[in-house]
Amino acid sequence: MLDRRSFMGAGFAGASALAFSSVWSQSAPNFGPPTLPTIGFRRMKLGSMEIIALNDGAVRRPLGEEFVPKVPLDNVKALLASQNLPTDYIDVPYTPFLLVNGNQRYLFDTGFADNGPPTTGKLLGNLAAAGFKPEDINNVVLSHFHGDHINGLRYKNGALVYPNARVHVPTVEHAFWTDEARIAAAPPAMQGAFAAVRRALGNLSGDQLVKFEPGAEVAPGLTSIAAFGHTPGHCLFKMQSQGQSFAYVADITNVPSLFARAPDWAVLFDMNPEMARQSRRRIFDMLVKEKMMAGGFHFPFPAFGTIAPSGDGYQFNPVV
Repeated sequence: MLDRRSFMGAGFAGASALAFSSVWSQSAPNFGPPTLPTIGFRRMKLGSMEIIALNDGAVRRPLGEEFVPKVPLDNVKALLASQNLPTDYIDVPYTPFLLVNGNQRYLFDTGFADNGPPTTGKLLGNLAAAGFKPEDINNVVLSHFHGDHINGLRYKNGALVYPNARVHVPTVEHAFWTDEARIAAAPPAMQGAFAAVRRALGNLSGDQLVKFEPGAEVAPGLTSIAAFGHTPGHCLFKMQSQGQSFAYVADITNVPSLFARAPDWAVLFDMNPEMARQSRRRIFDMLVKEKMMAGGFHFPFPAFGTIAPSGDGYQFNPVV
């Protein structure tokens, strides 16, 4: 049973930072802008289905001690250096995924739309390049309610980006972020995160908002997987067609060069770090055992590939 109290006081600063636009961009000009993919979408066949990775941009943030709590910064930099990666900053990409199954189109998470830093908001352009309009999306599936996953539901003016879509949300996640008593008791630093949820989801009609139980089938060939810890109701999604499988693992790890390689570390934004660690190892072990292709919201573009064991952790191997 999820102990909701375990999330009160945990991850507040991180969740608040993701409410509307990311604070990560504030000092980024010191290191230059992140490099975005020239072609911001990548297709993959999955039996009779198609999966499309759609980059929404990236941010470059200075690497400070706060990013990996309770781990010496020198250790964090050493792990990056061992992979020939920069040690002064972190590039964090944002990549929603689109599942096309006949006339049903499921967009997993939404990025920022026009609510984020200047190097984000690329999703609609990449969606158009892949041959789709926002009106073509008839389902949006949210893994959790952090701002970089929900803010793209609406433009700054409040209009829905995907006007024809039903929005599928985990029951546990929805209950946490809409509990009036919890909102009233939350510290000021957390109020922005609750307000972002209210803005994105608050006035959706009963027909537009569809709740599912973590672990339940969302649609034929599409099953949710509970992976709590990053947020109280964080869910992943397994897609299956004609004997082939793919997992969208959302935020099971932030940048895999850190949190796949060192899965017992926790990112600033994990609201219950210990629960997130347990979920991370369980999911990565599943991906390795089943040799399943996987895609992650913060994985380097094209954001999908395979997971292999590496030392005491795991290695993400992107498709080429």
